[in-house]
Amino acid sequence: MNQDTLFLEVDFAQRRKHTEHICGDAFQSQRVDGSDRILAVLSDGLGSGVKANILATMTASMALKFAASSMDFVHSAEVIMDALPVCQIRRISYSTFTIIDCSAGGRARFIEMDNPPLLFIRDGKALPLERREMVSPKWQDRVLRFSDMETMPEDRVVLVSDGIVQAGLGSKALPLGWRDQGLREFVLDRIRQDPVVSARTLAEDVLREALSRELNRQAHDDMSCAVLYLRKPRKMIVLTGPPFDPNHDAEFARRLQEFDGRKVICGGTTTTIVARELGVEAKLDLSRMSEHIPPQSTMEGVDLITEGILTLTRTAQLLEKGAGVRGDDPAEKLAALLLESDIIHFIVGSRINEAHQDPTLPIDLEIRRNIVKRLTHCLEERYLKETHTLCI
Repeated sequence: MNQDTLFLEVDFAQRRKHTEHICGDAFQSQRVDGSDRILAVLSDGLGSGVKANILATMTASMALKFAASSMDFVHSAEVIMDALPVCQIRRISYSTFTIIDCSAGGRARFIEMDNPPLLFIRDGKALPLERREMVSPKWQDRVLRFSDMETMPEDRVVLVSDGIVQAGLGSKALPLGWRDQGLREFVLDRIRQDPVVSARTLAEDVLREALSRELNRQAHDDMSCAVLYLRKPRKMIVLTGPPFDPNHDAEFARRLQEFDGRKVICGGTTTTIVARELGVEAKLDLSRMSEHIPPQSTMEGVDLITEGILTLTRTAQLLEKGAGVRGDDPAEKLAALLLESDIIHFIVGSRINEAHQDPTLPIDLEIRRNIVKRLTHCLEERYLKETHTLCI
């Protein structure tokens, strides 16, 4: 992707039904052939728990494959329905879905079946979509709704499962639940408060607001919110490890200084090199200590400075788990910055640090280059980020 083009950020937030151990909704997304085309699916399986999760996951996986192919989608929907296992109680196989096929510069296509209507937001307003209905001859009770829009910078798409719009259902304050109107008003107000709010933050805020309407903040149905946000890319650079040749130290520091975006340094030796070459001071920050991660440092013009291998390894673990990131310790702060960024440049020094060759250290303490590979793979595959790595 050309870095001057727009970027399509995709993220979601979920909460399982409070009596279950697994969420019965599934959200999946993928980039098509390394292009700027993104496919995303939100599916809600019949019921809740493990069975619902199986239905939703199967539906989302198949829908992604069919959307990427040239197969007629009505036929694709029939194949999906035929493939789903039958519920032994209700004697039906059923899973709702919303499919988005969107490119950073072009059109967005939407296919909806029984999920709450998606929101397409532009210039602080929810634009109406012209939905065309189609019924499968084989499944007369399943109505597919097709729509499309030309995309523009700052467009957002918000899609939710019915657990969101039904939040508070039956309560004195919300006898009919939060409903589509409540969701729409909250989303538009949140964007007015922060016009550049990220997809991840908006999805988390929608989930949090829906939970606030539930008794004891306990989800009485599976809840999911996914957001797609089309915007100018947010860039970030991560320097880690000293250059193989000390003669390159000045260039190493200059890359950081001249970068237009967020700046992160991982590693004590790396920090020392940058501070020396730029003539600035790095100060150890002991105000917040973590039991497992060394403390961070501060330096003028740098967003975050952490220890190297341990912090990068812990950051990779957090991103791979996909758990919520609070930003309490340096690893969580680094993970949060990575998730808030779109195009991430890793500058990796190749000089060997002998301290990391000790065979008694944890097996997960890989050499720096392999940890960066692990990070970039996770960022690209799980979070659809764009990454670039330069080893010097």
